[in-house]
Amino acid sequence: MSDIIQLLPDHVANQIAAGEVVQRPASIVKELLENAIDAEATKIELILRDAGKNLIQVVDDGKGMSETDARMAFERHATSKIRGTEDIFKIITKGFRGEALASIAAVSQVELRTKQKTATIGTNIYIEGGVFQFQDPIQTAEGSNFLVKNLFYNVPARRKFLKNNNVEFRHVIDEFQRIALAHESLEFSLFHDDEAIFRLRKGSLMQRIVDVFGRKLQPQLIPIKEDIIWCKLQGFVAKPEGAKKTRGEQFLFVNGRYFKSPYFNKAVQEAFEGLLLPGYVPTFFLYLDLDPEKIDVNIHPQKTEVKFEDEHLIFALIRSTIKRSLGIYNVAPSLDFERDPELDSMMNSSPSKSNGGGMIKMPEIIVDKDYNPFLEEREVFNQGEIQNLTEMYHTNITAEPSKINLFEDEDFDEDLMRLPNGYWLFNKGDRTLMLDLGRMHRLMVSESSKPTKKSATGSHALLFSLEYHMNEIENTKYKSIKKYLPELGFEMSVAHESVLRIDAVPEGLKETQVMKFLENLFEILEYKTEEEFMQFYQNQWGKLQSKSRFDFIYKKDAEQLIKDFTALGFPEFLPNGKRCFFEVPFNDFKNKF
Repeated sequence: MSDIIQLLPDHVANQIAAGEVVQRPASIVKELLENAIDAEATKIELILRDAGKNLIQVVDDGKGMSETDARMAFERHATSKIRGTEDIFKIITKGFRGEALASIAAVSQVELRTKQKTATIGTNIYIEGGVFQFQDPIQTAEGSNFLVKNLFYNVPARRKFLKNNNVEFRHVIDEFQRIALAHESLEFSLFHDDEAIFRLRKGSLMQRIVDVFGRKLQPQLIPIKEDIIWCKLQGFVAKPEGAKKTRGEQFLFVNGRYFKSPYFNKAVQEAFEGLLLPGYVPTFFLYLDLDPEKIDVNIHPQKTEVKFEDEHLIFALIRSTIKRSLGIYNVAPSLDFERDPELDSMMNSSPSKSNGGGMIKMPEIIVDKDYNPFLEEREVFNQGEIQNLTEMYHTNITAEPSKINLFEDEDFDEDLMRLPNGYWLFNKGDRTLMLDLGRMHRLMVSESSKPTKKSATGSHALLFSLEYHMNEIENTKYKSIKKYLPELGFEMSVAHESVLRIDAVPEGLKETQVMKFLENLFEILEYKTEEEFMQFYQNQWGKLQSKSRFDFIYKKDAEQLIKDFTALGFPEFLPNGKRCFFEVPFNDFKNKF
């Protein structure tokens, strides 16, 4: 048998390596912006066309490269950041592997123009599909100008897997924001298809957050700061009213590098315990500074995951610092926020000597939230059975839909009982149902008040105009949907800069609800089609008008809803597959007696 193992050609090896580094345009944006920062730039411009598919250009005023360095930068494993193995464990720069530019050049057409401050002339290099084409002297500005064109032009199978421009641009925005938030002392600009999206001045951390996410966030921000021997923590958390159901504005940084950590996110969530509605997550911007030797950033190709030597202590630091700040700013009750002496000892000593890095477990008080001493004995439903029924309610989604025909006659002789957990038991003949009146009401609202382009909802003028301060992302979003808004009952226009003036709103939308409703509409950057926008709008409108099961307290309201719901045919499921009710299997209870 002949030998079958061969070395891959360089261009094939580079394309394979590119798969780890270059997943989409945002991957290139991240690498080029980080290179500009490592080059000590003070001003960085990012220019895109077609969400980066056809052009990604990064221009910086950094120190530039020599003729030899400019050529070497595109070789694999060529880097100026590390010299030996020990350097990997004390990294302070962004990029260091030396594969980014080689990988980018392997799947695109790349041009580099660069010049050092002390040089009289610069260098122009052009590489296509990983193959060097030419290198010439050129008159150019100090710093570097990278142009990446026609991404994946030579790998069509990968190009077709790129998402539409809206989605890809959303990923670019994410990377841009992460880098800009970590470097408030630098100027950043972002242009997309000749439109200015961001122009970020250098300034304080607060200014950078406000410039990125809009002025309406500023009053909600609470400063966070703790400085101990081995770790420094600073940043901001938003008050509970700034919490969201989406995890959009949650940022963690260590030594100027963005990273993801569900574990540390949990520390923030625990600090807000008892202050947030179920399903909501806090907004935060937290910055850690510690010895580079105490972390490992080389465990993920995109370097978004970081391994910490003493993560349990950092968890406790984040949680306790945020709790203290919430107390100081009267967001949470503050009885005694002085740290336990033992915790102080752990924080101020070497982490490696502090009880193995274990975290202190806080005492817990267990309260029966469902206990109601005013319920008569005949109304009390065994809590264990309620738990069993609730579990069945959530797990039997795939069961065969019930055929409900409860009200063939005009007699509406029914028996209703509200349970302590907000659900209702409904008896009709020999059948008993457990109802979620909140979901039933939501379905009623969505079916009866769906706004469409052909049948727009009415509008009412506001006595005083409202002003909504948009951030740059919301401004872009508004431009993509503004043509639909008049037919839905809105009258609004951009008064000045990014301030949206609202003069009229749809009937049924209260003035107190307008701002939150608009914020929900701006949740997604852009919609691909009008139909997709209308579907999202209808969903938000339905949520706004619907009630929860806890809003139905009185029997007469429940009776009326059941009558109205019957007119719809008593549908069992919401469009998202969640149940509105299920039949209680009382026959199964016989075995319990």
